[in-house]
Order: sequence, then structure tokens, then C-alpha cells
Amino acid sequence: MSMFQLIENFPNHLTEALAICRDTALKPVKTQINNVLITGLGGSGIGGTIVSDLLAPQCKVPITVNKDYQVPAFVGPNTLVIACSYSGNTEETLIALGGCVEAGAEIAVITSGGTIEKRADELGANKIVVPGGNPPRSMFGYAAVCLLYYAEHYGLGIFDLEHDIPFTAKKLIAIQEEMKEQSQQLAPKLAEKVFAIYAASGMGGVATRLRQQLNENAKMPGWDAEVPEMNHNELVGWEGGNESLSAVFLRSSHDYARNAKRIDINKQLILQKTSSVFEIWAEQGSRLFETLYLIHWGDWLSYHLSEINQVDIMDIKAIDYLKSELSKL
Repeated sequence: MSMFQLIENFPNHLTEALAICRDTALKPVKTQINNVLITGLGGSGIGGTIVSDLLAPQCKVPITVNKDYQVPAFVGPNTLVIACSYSGNTEETLIALGGCVEAGAEIAVITSGGTIEKRADELGANKIVVPGGNPPRSMFGYAAVCLLYYAEHYGLGIFDLEHDIPFTAKKLIAIQEEMKEQSQQLAPKLAEKVFAIYAASGMGGVATRLRQQLNENAKMPGWDAEVPEMNHNELVGWEGGNESLSAVFLRSSHDYARNAKRIDINKQLILQKTSSVFEIWAEQGSRLFETLYLIHWGDWLSYHLSEINQVDIMDIKAIDYLKSELSKL
């Protein structure tokens, strides 16, 4: 399946993931959960970052997102560890999972198969298995819904998934052509630029997701950051800005009011250094809907930029080379 088709199918991925979760028999919760670790990297790991943002306003225990071989010392018998590896063979996630098992943590996994699925079976751990064979970055919809489903199962937060996921999917399908057109209009303005993606705290994971998609799909270098943190350091860096740079602000109706005002001021300051300053506003709705809207919009932007840049959107030769070199150690 082409990346165009995979992006276009994103709304369907949401409802398909919910159906998979419904059909998965999860073991009852017997352990008191005092903290949560979501471990995973890249296209598999970004779901943890975004879902932790969504859970933050209601989750009563701390959630840490881990993107490394090693795990924090707090991991223990009252820790819920959700290991996310689409392939099931991600080196860093497998090693981190081993450390969590040694610490006696409660384990749950999301994967399409591989070694992590086998490990979950050996442990008798909860697992949700999603369809395999696609680039992990194109399977975000599955990972996000599965993480939210686990969150409900383990009492970390309540989302009306039976309503919100079908509603969001139907709405995204209805406005998808409009999103394609809008993102296609923005794409040429970002071509040949080094980009910065900004969002207010609470949407920082969405900014990271867009940066990752532009890196991987469009083969473009750039970075992301959150407001207000970037106001205390990075904003000054724009004193050295010029027309080779662009800034994209992701906007949500759920942004904290003072952060929204900060973004307005940031735009004014950055416009003094480059004319390439843009906003992408989420269509108004719940935090979950606006999050998924901005992710889908950004995926289309990355697709259009891959076309403009005339690159192979599927190519990840640099990552493959890195893995081949590590395999020699």
C-alpha cells in the first residue's frame, strides 16, 4: 500500500483499532498502579508522547515516556509498563522491556508481532496485536487508540472511545479533501526551508509528530519545541534567523490562554527575521479530536512536501544503514 493510501486511510485506522481492542480479551487489573512507563521509539513511540499529553489533565499517577535502552529506577511492581514496538523487534524497546520485567513491573504491549509478542506470551502479559507490514509512522492511529484503550482498562483516564473514535473518523473523512487542499497550498511555502514546528504545552507531542513526518517522509531537517519553554531560550535564537528558516505554529482551541497570547507575540518577533511564519489551526472540537485533526493535517503536509522535494517517501536507507552497523557489534 502506498503512503498516500496509508495517510488517506488514517480515519479508518482509528475505527479498525477500536474494533481490535474490543475483540482483545485483556486480563483484569490486580496490581495497584502507582506510575506508568510507556516505552517505544520513532513511529511506535510518538503515540506514547501524544497520549500522555491527552491523559495529563485527568491521570492521577505520573506517566513517563521512555525512548531509550535503559529505564528509570522507579520502575517496580507497582509500575505499569506499556511497550510499543510496531515491528516487535525494536532493539531499544526489547532491552528496556527486559529491564522492566526484571523490576517486576506490570507489562502490556502493543505490536504487530515479532519478539515482543512472543515475550508477552511468555510473560502472560496483556497484548494488543495490530496489522503488520507497513511503515511504523503510518500506523499511528492504531497505536494511539490502543494506548487510550489501555488507559481506560488500567484506570488512568476515561475517554468515551465508543463515541469519540467513530465520530472523529467520520468527521476526518468528511473534511479530508479540504485538508488535502489546505496542506497542498502550504507545502510550497515550506519547501527548501529549515523548519521549526511549535505548539503550546499539551500539544507538544503533535509538534514532534509533524517534525518526525517532515524528517522521514519529506527528507527535511528541522526541529520542534513547546511554548512556553521555548520563550525562555530559543526565542532569543531567532535573533540570528533569516529567510532560509520557517516557523509553523500548531494552534488549538484548548491552548492555555496565556500560551495562546505568547504564540501571538512569538509570531510578531519571528516575522522580523523571516516572512515564512504560518499557523495551522485545528477545527474546533474535543482535545482528542483536535489532536487527531492536526496529526492528519500534518501527515498530508509531509506527503505534499515529499512530492515537491521529489524524494522517495518510503525510503529510510539512513536508518537501515544505522541498524546494519549496530548489528555488527
